[in-house]
Amino acid sequence: MTTITVITEEATRVEGTVDGTTGAVLVDPEGLTSALGWTLNPNGLCRGDICVPVADPAALRHGDQIDLVAVAAALGRLTVVDAEAGIVAVSLSGEQRRQALRDHRAPEFELPDLDGGRHSLTEWRGSKKLLVTFSSWCGCRYDLPGWQALHDELADDRFTVIAVAIDNSAEDVRPFTDGITMPVLYDPQHLLTELYAISNVPTVVWIDEDDTIVRPNSEAFSSDLFRAVTGVDSAPHLDAVRRWVRELVVPELPAEDPVADLTDDEVLARLHFRVATEALRQGNEAVTRSHLDEAGHLAPDDLTIWRAAMPLIGEDPFGADFFARYEAWRQAGSPFHGMPAMTDA
Repeated sequence: MTTITVITEEATRVEGTVDGTTGAVLVDPEGLTSALGWTLNPNGLCRGDICVPVADPAALRHGDQIDLVAVAAALGRLTVVDAEAGIVAVSLSGEQRRQALRDHRAPEFELPDLDGGRHSLTEWRGSKKLLVTFSSWCGCRYDLPGWQALHDELADDRFTVIAVAIDNSAEDVRPFTDGITMPVLYDPQHLLTELYAISNVPTVVWIDEDDTIVRPNSEAFSSDLFRAVTGVDSAPHLDAVRRWVRELVVPELPAEDPVADLTDDEVLARLHFRVATEALRQGNEAVTRSHLDEAGHLAPDDLTIWRAAMPLIGEDPFGADFFARYEAWRQAGSPFHGMPAMTDA
């Protein structure tokens, strides 16, 4: 038995055994509940009041232990296992993401602020919300004052901007938040990129008082600081937000689902990224590089994967290598999971 780090919404350490040949991760029943929140009973898997039938629950057992990877598969979740490092990453509920993309129900999440306090989306129920993802490795970090100005302008209309940094630590983000009083959270496990199918920053999502997505993932900026690079004018989007908040005018969406779901490879890329960042926290540079390489291979167009990886391995996310790759991405049509920026309000 050894200590295994299992990463889902957060990293949990349990005692178990990783079989490097079969990929099985064997834990006791308490370890399964601690790591995934599920219990195995004779009829299937249960988590609180939710139960999922399993055709052959005995197949998930190995004597007194339970195969965590087999349990994840029974729940329809993907896994990445690094047996040598003792790290396992398990995907989130794909159904939550599909509901967001198909039915426009905003998935719940809980993330820390920069001082360690925990916040969930339901905290702002009853207000219109702009979910704005950014990062310390993106020039969009300099857009925070503009989002703050919009937050302040519309605060009396029951509106808030929630900024979420796709970053590894609070200290990566803190230098860019002087004078910022709107909620700023950070997402070290890249939960939002999986739950909301986000593949680039900035990505902005409009969410109403009842946590319904009224305008899904789109590119938007709060200022024209980088207009020469992005070609995006900030005014149409900002004016549209004002009309939505004050006049209840919602821009028309395409008839078909405007945001494509993540592929299995893109989900696996996020799992490899989580294994890599956990290995980095443990000081294992070789494992970090190996999994970041695999993540970039699986999701070559996803900037929340390949650009986010650059500072983790000592590369400059604003350097010549980035701009060369960014230009190639632009030439390929800037593929991302979202709608184009607004051109008129």
